[in-house]
Amino acid sequence: SKDEAFDVFKRFKALVENQCSKRIKILKTDGGDEYTSRRFESFCEENGIEHEVTTPYTPQHNGLAERRNRTILDMARCM
Repeated sequence: SKDEAFDVFKRFKALVENQCSKRIKILKTDGGDEYTSRRFESFCEENGIEHEVTTPYTPQHNGLAERRNRTILDMARCM
């Protein structure tokens, strides 16, 4: 749910860093309330993550992410 976005992102960040030895540098979101809280913004600042917000009501700005989500859902349906 949207209330869990912050905790899920923190777990995802830890997973990426531990399993892939990579660091998240940029996070691009659609500007939903779950990503614009002061707590979320502070976390990004403290961890050196640049938070980019796409323009509202312009899904074409988020096309790559939307396509990847569709691919993942299609693969999950095949399982």
